[in-house]
Parts: sequence; structure tokens; C-alpha cells
Amino acid sequence: MLELHSHTTYSDGTLTPSELVEAAVNAGVCALAITDHDTMNGWDEAFTAAKPHNLEIVPGLELSTVHNDCSLHILGFYPDAQKLREPLRDRIEGRKRRSQEMVAKLAELGYPIDLPQLGEGMAPGRPHIATALVKAGYFQSSREAFDILLGDDKPAYVHYEKFSIVEGITLLRSCGAVPVWAHPYLFRGGKVEQVLKELVAAGLMGVEVYHPNHSPKEINNLKKLCDEYGLLMTGGSDYHGPNSDSVSPERHSLNMLHVPLELLAPIKQAAESLR
Repeated sequence: MLELHSHTTYSDGTLTPSELVEAAVNAGVCALAITDHDTMNGWDEAFTAAKPHNLEIVPGLELSTVHNDCSLHILGFYPDAQKLREPLRDRIEGRKRRSQEMVAKLAELGYPIDLPQLGEGMAPGRPHIATALVKAGYFQSSREAFDILLGDDKPAYVHYEKFSIVEGITLLRSCGAVPVWAHPYLFRGGKVEQVLKELVAAGLMGVEVYHPNHSPKEINNLKKLCDEYGLLMTGGSDYHGPNSDSVSPERHSLNMLHVPLELLAPIKQAAESLR
């Protein structure tokens, strides 16, 4: 089956790209997208690990943008890595600055921690900070740290640096990537129908219809909207690995949605049209 949304240790996942590939193979996945936050650095390891298993790797990423003062994530599939690498360095540096601001806020609130040291090209985020808070003994779980300090509008929360949906979609398309709105019903900055109009006007090409946090009613509505606007449909578990309670109260597992493999061919065709 098709799995078009997953994360590794290069962003906020708990599995290395090789471990993720092994887990995907065991779960019966036929095509796996690596969509780390604002980085492509897990691709090479995933490609190498997938070869013996005949698992197709879909190169991608999850780009962080800001809309209506809320974080809005856009998946990008099949980008030209050479064109996108330099712009992503700026995004990663922005993530580092944001993390440092949150660590400073935590210190002021009486929760001093050291910002985790990550490897080159790895994007720090709130899950890393939550893990550090747990290791320091302040909380029993990352979920507790999010609920009390790190969640949206909680005392230690820091907004993403401004990077609009127009800038994000334009960047992805200019680098040959197919832009897809990730988990629309998790967005808190407006009604899906209205925001989708704005995204389509900016050049959006698809919507993540199938997601663990989408209800059957929401999935059906997204399907209708895709038909109305002529958008591609994608789906994935948004898998972050085992023991990743900082992501969602629900346990997301690979291939849990059984997304049909035939959704991949139109995405490939759309990517070709951008070349």
C-alpha cells in the first residue's frame, strides 16, 4: 500500500531512515514517502536501505509555513534536491532560532534545559525539547510537557518565523515539488473550505485526504473539495515511530490507513509537469 507521510530522526521521528524502511517493509508498504520537517537529509539512507526490499521511496518533505498566525504544513513530493537545498538551510536555521527562544522561555519559567545537539541538516523542534524536559525530570511524558508548556499558545510556545503559504508553495513548485496541504483538519487558523481557496490561488496541487486525525465525514468532504478544485489526493499515517507521544494522543502506525497505491501515479505525473 501507499504511505505518503512519515518522519525520521532527521526531524521529529524516533526511527532512523533505515529503521523506518524496515518498519515499512514489515507493515506491507509498497511505496514510502520520507517527509521530514524542512529537510531532505534522510533520503539517501532511505534509498540505500530500501533497495534490497524492492520498496519504492518517494522523496519528499513537510514544509513549515505560517497562515493567519498559525502553523500550516505543506507536503512537497519529488522536489529537485539541488534547487531546494539552499532555501531549506534558511528554514532549518529558523527552526534553530525558534528552539533557542523556547529554551530561553523555559528557563525563565523555571525549567532550565540544554537544547539537544542534533547532527548536520537535522531540524530541531518541540518534540526534541519535550524529550529534554522529560529527561531533566520535569515531566513524566512528552505529552505532559506539550500540554503544560509547549503546546500552541502555552507559556513556552514560540511561533514559527513568518513564511507565508504563497512563499512556501511558490518555493516548492519552483523546485519541481508537488505541493500538498498536510492534515487540513488539524489547522487551527480558519475553516478548511476558506483556507483551501487561498491555497489553491497560491498554486496548491493536492490535499492530504487520508490522515489518522480525519474523521470519515471529514475525509468525504475533502474528497468532494478535491473533485471541485481538480486537486490530487494523498494520504499517510504521519508516522513518527514508536513511543512518539509528543505527536498525537492516538497511536499512528505505518499502513494503518491502507491508502491505495494508484494515488501515486497522478502525483508523479504532476511532478513531471513541473520540470
